[in-house]
Amino acid sequence: MSSPAPSRAWIRLPSGRALDLINPAPDAWTDEDLALRLARTYRWGGESVWPWPLSVAQHSLLVLALRREAAERPLGAAWVRAELLHDAEEGFLGFDCISPLKRVLGAPFREVSERLLAAIAQRYDLPDWTPDAYRAHKLADSIAAASEAVHCTGWSRDEVREVLGIKQAVRDDDPLQAVYGGAAWEPWPSDVAAARFLAALRGS
Repeated sequence: MSSPAPSRAWIRLPSGRALDLINPAPDAWTDEDLALRLARTYRWGGESVWPWPLSVAQHSLLVLALRREAAERPLGAAWVRAELLHDAEEGFLGFDCISPLKRVLGAPFREVSERLLAAIAQRYDLPDWTPDAYRAHKLADSIAAASEAVHCTGWSRDEVREVLGIKQAVRDDDPLQAVYGGAAWEPWPSDVAAARFLAALRGS
């Protein structure tokens, strides 16, 4: 009897390379691949009150901006990468899975996500989260989510608290507007989001 074939789940990347989602190699993708896939992966199920949905690439830059704003001292390069890449596996999976759904999908989905995250951490030499750094990151991530929900997706402030269960206050000012200009909270086209994410990644 022949042995079962090993599990594989290949995706084609923009560079023409291929990545096995189940057994990801840290050298399988280029930085440009990651930036473009994150720019083409949308938060909030792709729903938007703007012409474009909000990409994971733009969200990642927002979280980094919020962390920098709140930090007592400048973030080191490794922590900049950690913030930029905190959702990087979503670019390879092709969707932003909300936490309640992750719990329903269970262990198989978590294992695939964790393998991708491990490959990303190895590729970019990411630090392990310390308790303080993780708390600061989650605060920035929650503020970003509350603000995106209202300004990008159309949830009301009451719904953010009562339906989504996010307790952080909604920001009216957009930290990314001060850096890149444009309208506050407007999602960027994918080519713009990819270029800005790539520049931040390579500058870290």
